[in-house]
Amino acid sequence: MELYKVEVNGNEIQVADYPGEKGTIIAIHGLTGTHKNMHYYAEQFKGDYRFISLDLRGRGNSAAADSDTSIFKHADDVLGLIEELKIVNPILLGYSMGAFISAIVASQLKSVKALILLDGAAKASEHQRGIVQPSLGRISREFTSKQHYTEEIQKIYANLGIEWNEVLQETAEYEVGPVNGHWENKATESRIVTDFDSFYSFDPTEICPQIACPVLLVYAEGNIGSMPPLFYLSDYDETQKHTKKIETIVSGANHYTMVFEQREEILQAADSFLKKL
Repeated sequence: MELYKVEVNGNEIQVADYPGEKGTIIAIHGLTGTHKNMHYYAEQFKGDYRFISLDLRGRGNSAAADSDTSIFKHADDVLGLIEELKIVNPILLGYSMGAFISAIVASQLKSVKALILLDGAAKASEHQRGIVQPSLGRISREFTSKQHYTEEIQKIYANLGIEWNEVLQETAEYEVGPVNGHWENKATESRIVTDFDSFYSFDPTEICPQIACPVLLVYAEGNIGSMPPLFYLSDYDETQKHTKKIETIVSGANHYTMVFEQREEILQAADSFLKKL
């Protein structure tokens, strides 16, 4: 795997690039994540496929997000990255916010070969706001050390039904950096909130009819700790109705364990979907 930065639309994007022969998968993480959130998918597909995972702007080691950031601006970055790297017929793998972004990209770039949506690109409602927004305060908190940050993240994840492991430890450590004698998440809370608010501008009735490639939608039906699923299956009614070639599978994972755990049923479904292309 090679780590490098690509200048896209005047901003640097951090990329993790795994070699492979069958084609290129571009993996796009969720709202507060980084490329490291796509670890299990990289491990599944690298070698067979070239697997490119990126830090969206405002996360990890990419450039800062704009003050008016949105899923549509991130989609412009992904389109620019595809052009800069001269990728032909990309396969897009998007998780949560990354699924919204991937759907937008696929609606604009007809050369996209396939699209895998991991519990995203739904019709957003106040239900998601009630689950997501209270958890975002951690982004602007100050921590005494990297270890302090990871210990606090471990507590949060335990409440989400996620079992801590070395992969999550490494992922959390990558999210945080030193600032004026303390440690902070590398993201900016106000811009994360702005990105989240842009979910509500995603209209499946406008975007999904423009997607020409085959689509695999993976729905996570599991409860998030003591909370219900982030999306209900009915939130995908318009996405399913207006996407020409869509296949849906339901996973017992919750919205977070579908990337923070090695979920074989999802990995195998994605593998089978790609083999049919």
